Amino acid sequence: MHEFNYHLNFDALDFREHPELYRVGRGEQGVLLVEPYKSEILPHWRFATPEIARASSQAIYALFLDYLAKNDFVGADMARKFIQMGYTRARRYANHKGGKKYDGAVPATKKGQSGAHGREQLPQQSQDLQNAQIKAEAAQIFKQTWDECRANPDYKILKKQFEAKYVNDRQYDNLPKAFLREHPFL
Repeated sequence: MHEFNYHLNFDALDFREHPELYRVGRGEQGVLLVEPYKSEILPHWRFATPEIARASSQAIYALFLDYLAKNDFVGADMARKFIQMGYTRARRYANHKGGKKYDGAVPATKKGQSGAHGREQLPQQSQDLQNAQIKAEAAQIFKQTWDECRANPDYKILKKQFEAKYVNDRQYDNLPKAFLREHPFL
Protein backbone atom coordinates (compact mmCIF):
# COMPACT_ATOMS: atom_id res chain seq x y z
CA MET A 1 0.00 0.00 0.00
CA HIS A 2 1.17 3.50 -0.79
CA GLU A 3 0.78 5.79 2.23
CA PHE A 4 -1.02 9.10 2.11
CA ASN A 5 1.54 11.85 1.45
CA TYR A 6 1.49 14.43 4.26
CA HIS A 7 4.46 16.26 2.72
CA LEU A 8 2.32 17.98 0.10
CA ASN A 9 1.41 21.65 0.39
CA PHE A 10 -2.33 21.17 0.76
CA ASP A 11 -2.95 24.93 0.98
CA ALA A 12 -1.59 25.39 -2.55
CA LEU A 13 -2.96 22.30 -4.27
CA ASP A 14 -6.20 21.68 -6.11
CA PHE A 15 -6.55 17.91 -6.40
CA ARG A 16 -9.16 18.22 -9.12
CA GLU A 17 -6.43 19.82 -11.25
CA HIS A 18 -3.72 17.47 -9.93
CA PRO A 19 -5.30 14.06 -9.25
CA GLU A 20 -1.93 12.46 -9.90
CA LEU A 21 -0.76 13.71 -6.48
CA TYR A 22 -3.52 11.95 -4.54
CA ARG A 23 -3.03 8.72 -2.62
CA VAL A 24 -5.80 6.85 -0.88
CA GLY A 25 -3.69 5.92 2.15
CA ARG A 26 -5.33 4.18 5.09
CA GLY A 27 -8.87 4.79 6.23
CA GLU A 28 -9.67 8.48 6.52
CA GLN A 29 -6.16 9.86 5.93
CA GLY A 30 -6.26 13.32 4.37
CA VAL A 31 -10.02 13.73 4.67
CA LEU A 32 -9.67 17.27 6.04
CA LEU A 33 -6.80 18.29 3.76
CA VAL A 34 -7.67 17.50 0.14
CA GLU A 35 -9.27 20.44 -1.66
CA PRO A 36 -11.59 21.33 -3.29
CA TYR A 37 -13.33 18.18 -2.09
CA LYS A 38 -13.09 18.97 1.61
CA SER A 39 -14.93 22.26 1.05
CA GLU A 40 -17.57 20.58 -1.12
CA ILE A 41 -18.31 17.70 1.25
CA LEU A 42 -17.69 19.03 4.76
CA PRO A 43 -20.81 21.26 4.88
CA HIS A 44 -22.94 18.10 4.55
CA TRP A 45 -21.14 16.10 7.26
CA ARG A 46 -23.14 15.77 10.51
CA PHE A 47 -23.87 12.91 12.90
CA ALA A 48 -25.54 14.25 16.07
CA THR A 49 -28.72 12.19 15.73
CA PRO A 50 -29.91 9.34 13.51
CA GLU A 51 -32.09 11.74 11.50
CA ILE A 52 -29.17 14.12 10.94
CA ALA A 53 -26.85 11.20 10.15
CA ARG A 54 -29.33 9.82 7.61
CA ALA A 55 -29.65 13.17 5.81
CA SER A 56 -25.87 13.68 5.94
CA SER A 57 -24.95 10.21 4.68
CA GLN A 58 -27.53 10.48 1.87
CA ALA A 59 -26.22 13.92 0.80
CA ILE A 60 -22.61 12.74 0.82
CA TYR A 61 -23.53 9.50 -0.95
CA ALA A 62 -25.22 11.58 -3.67
CA LEU A 63 -21.93 13.49 -4.05
CA PHE A 64 -20.10 10.14 -4.17
CA LEU A 65 -22.32 8.98 -7.03
CA ASP A 66 -21.95 12.32 -8.81
CA TYR A 67 -18.15 12.13 -8.60
CA LEU A 68 -18.29 8.57 -9.96
CA ALA A 69 -20.50 9.72 -12.85
CA LYS A 70 -17.83 12.30 -13.68
CA ASN A 71 -15.05 9.66 -13.43
CA ASP A 72 -13.58 11.70 -10.57
CA PHE A 73 -12.02 9.04 -8.36
CA VAL A 74 -10.45 11.52 -5.94
CA GLY A 75 -13.84 13.11 -5.26
CA ALA A 76 -15.54 9.74 -4.88
CA ASP A 77 -12.83 8.53 -2.51
CA MET A 78 -13.04 11.71 -0.45
CA ALA A 79 -16.82 11.29 -0.17
CA ARG A 80 -16.22 7.68 0.92
CA LYS A 81 -13.75 8.95 3.55
CA PHE A 82 -16.26 11.47 4.93
CA ILE A 83 -18.87 8.73 5.19
CA GLN A 84 -16.33 6.49 6.94
CA MET A 85 -15.48 9.38 9.26
CA GLY A 86 -19.19 9.79 10.05
CA TYR A 87 -19.18 6.20 11.25
CA THR A 88 -15.96 6.43 13.28
CA ARG A 89 -16.80 9.76 14.92
CA ALA A 90 -20.32 8.74 15.85
CA ARG A 91 -18.90 5.49 17.32
CA ARG A 92 -16.35 7.54 19.25
CA TYR A 93 -19.10 9.70 20.75
CA ALA A 94 -21.09 6.57 21.58
CA ASN A 95 -18.08 5.19 23.46
CA HIS A 96 -16.57 8.38 24.93
CA LYS A 97 -18.64 11.13 26.47
CA GLY A 98 -17.61 14.34 24.69
CA GLY A 99 -15.84 12.38 21.92
CA LYS A 100 -12.38 12.58 23.49
CA LYS A 101 -10.61 9.27 22.86
CA TYR A 102 -6.98 10.10 23.71
CA ASP A 103 -5.37 11.83 26.68
CA GLY A 104 -3.70 15.13 25.81
CA ALA A 105 -3.29 17.25 22.73
CA VAL A 106 -2.11 16.05 19.32
CA PRO A 107 1.66 16.70 19.07
CA ALA A 108 2.43 19.70 16.83
CA THR A 109 4.33 17.50 14.37
CA LYS A 110 1.32 15.19 13.99
CA LYS A 111 -1.48 17.72 13.42
CA GLY A 112 -3.71 16.67 10.54
CA GLN A 113 -2.80 13.01 10.90
CA SER A 114 -4.89 10.23 12.39
CA GLY A 115 -3.82 8.22 15.36
CA ALA A 116 -2.84 8.21 19.02
CA HIS A 117 0.72 9.49 18.40
CA GLY A 118 1.94 8.08 21.70
CA ARG A 119 -1.01 9.35 23.72
CA GLU A 120 -2.82 7.02 26.07
CA GLN A 121 -6.32 5.94 25.05
CA LEU A 122 -8.86 7.03 27.60
CA PRO A 123 -11.17 4.38 29.06
CA GLN A 124 -14.69 4.34 27.75
CA GLN A 125 -16.62 6.92 29.72
CA SER A 126 -20.02 6.28 31.07
CA GLN A 127 -22.78 8.49 29.79
CA ASP A 128 -26.47 8.12 29.80
CA LEU A 129 -27.53 5.08 27.81
CA GLN A 130 -29.96 7.04 25.63
CA ASN A 131 -27.21 9.33 24.27
CA ALA A 132 -24.91 6.39 23.63
CA GLN A 133 -27.69 4.59 21.74
CA ILE A 134 -28.42 7.69 19.64
CA LYS A 135 -24.78 7.96 18.57
CA ALA A 136 -24.56 4.20 17.96
CA GLU A 137 -27.61 4.38 15.70
CA ALA A 138 -26.12 7.36 13.84
CA ALA A 139 -22.90 5.36 13.41
CA GLN A 140 -24.81 2.40 12.00
CA ILE A 141 -26.45 4.62 9.38
CA PHE A 142 -23.04 5.81 8.20
CA LYS A 143 -21.67 2.25 8.34
CA GLN A 144 -24.37 1.02 5.94
CA THR A 145 -23.62 3.86 3.52
CA TRP A 146 -19.87 3.26 3.85
CA ASP A 147 -20.43 -0.41 2.97
CA GLU A 148 -22.40 0.69 -0.12
CA CYS A 149 -19.51 2.92 -1.22
CA ARG A 150 -16.93 0.17 -0.84
CA ALA A 151 -19.12 -2.36 -2.65
CA ASN A 152 -19.98 -0.03 -5.54
CA PRO A 153 -18.64 -1.70 -8.71
CA ASP A 154 -17.99 1.63 -10.44
CA TYR A 155 -15.95 2.79 -7.45
CA LYS A 156 -13.89 -0.42 -7.50
CA ILE A 157 -13.19 -0.08 -11.23
CA LEU A 158 -12.32 3.61 -10.97
CA LYS A 159 -10.00 2.91 -8.03
CA LYS A 160 -8.10 0.24 -9.98
CA GLN A 161 -7.82 2.52 -13.01
CA PHE A 162 -6.68 5.43 -10.85
CA GLU A 163 -4.02 3.38 -9.08
CA ALA A 164 -2.75 1.88 -12.34
CA LYS A 165 -2.47 5.32 -13.92
CA TYR A 166 -1.05 7.40 -11.05
CA VAL A 167 0.16 5.46 -8.03
CA ASN A 168 3.76 4.32 -8.17
CA ASP A 169 7.02 4.72 -6.27
CA ARG A 170 8.12 7.65 -8.46
CA GLN A 171 4.83 9.53 -8.27
CA TYR A 172 6.33 12.44 -6.34
CA ASP A 173 9.68 12.70 -8.11
CA ASN A 174 10.46 16.13 -9.56
CA LEU A 175 7.54 18.00 -7.98
CA PRO A 176 7.71 21.79 -8.06
CA LYS A 177 8.71 23.19 -4.66
CA ALA A 178 5.33 24.96 -4.44
CA PHE A 179 3.67 21.53 -4.23
CA LEU A 180 5.60 20.58 -1.07
CA ARG A 181 5.20 21.83 2.49
CA GLU A 182 8.04 23.89 3.89
CA HIS A 183 7.66 22.00 7.19
CA PRO A 184 6.01 18.64 6.40
CA PHE A 185 4.01 16.61 8.87
CA LEU A 186 6.35 14.00 10.22
